[in-house]
Amino acid sequence: MGDIEAPENNRPRQTIVRSLLPSKEFITSRKGLLLLGEVVMSFISFVCFAASTAAAFVTAPFIEFLAALFLLFAYSTKFNERFKGFHWPLMDFLRCVSASIIFFIISMISVSKYLDGASKAAGVFGFITTIFFALDFYFIFNELANFLKGGDSSEEPPNTQDDDSDSDSD
Repeated sequence: MGDIEAPENNRPRQTIVRSLLPSKEFITSRKGLLLLGEVVMSFISFVCFAASTAAAFVTAPFIEFLAALFLLFAYSTKFNERFKGFHWPLMDFLRCVSASIIFFIISMISVSKYLDGASKAAGVFGFITTIFFALDFYFIFNELANFLKGGDSSEEPPNTQDDDSDSDSD
C-alpha cells in the first residue's frame, strides 16, 4: 500500500508531440511538400536578410514564414475543417499571390541594389521562395477553378450536338 508505482508518463507526452507534428500522409502530398518548402525557404530567406545590409526587408520573409508555418500546422492537423466560415483555399491563394509578388520585389531590390554577399544570397533564396509560392498559387488556382466550374477538369464535357442534327456548315 505504501508503494507508489510510477505512472507511464511517456505515453501521453508522445501522443502530444505526435499530435503537433504533421502527419506523414500530408507531408508526402503535393500541398504538404509545397508548404514545407515555403516554410524552409522563407526561414532561410529571413536569416539571410537578417544577416545582410538589406535588413530592412527582414519583416516580409518572417511574416510569410509564420503564415506558412501556421497553414502547415492547420492543414496537417485538419484544423481548417473545424472552421467552416473561412474559405481556406481562397485565403491560401491570396497569401501565396501576395507572398510571391513581395518576395520577387524584395529579391530584385536585394540583388540589384546591395553589394554584400548576404544580400545576394538573400535575393537568390528569395527567388527560389518566389518559385515555391508561385507553384502553390498555380495549383490552388486550378483547384479553385475546378471547384467553381462544378467538377473535375479531367472529365470531358458532354456532347450537346446530335449526329443527325441539321448544321449550316455544309
